[in-house]
Amino acid sequence: MKKTPWFIEIDLFSPKVDSLDDPALISFRELLEDVAEEYGCDLISFDIDKGTVIFSFDSDELMAEILNILQSDGKIISK
Repeated sequence: MKKTPWFIEIDLFSPKVDSLDDPALISFRELLEDVAEEYGCDLISFDIDKGTVIFSFDSDELMAEILNILQSDGKIISK
């Protein structure tokens, strides 16, 4: 498993959500940890900045899968 030096940032919550102790953010982190377990990897970074969630897994495969999902849902634009 290759360690990934990149992060995914998603504007997921209102700007009022700016604490790792927020119940919605705790639930989202638990979801990401469950996904990591399914892929046999770890959530290596997780943070929040005014509603924007920033995270990373130590699996290039999972990171690429998430980016593909976001791109197909129109959440990101590739150049």
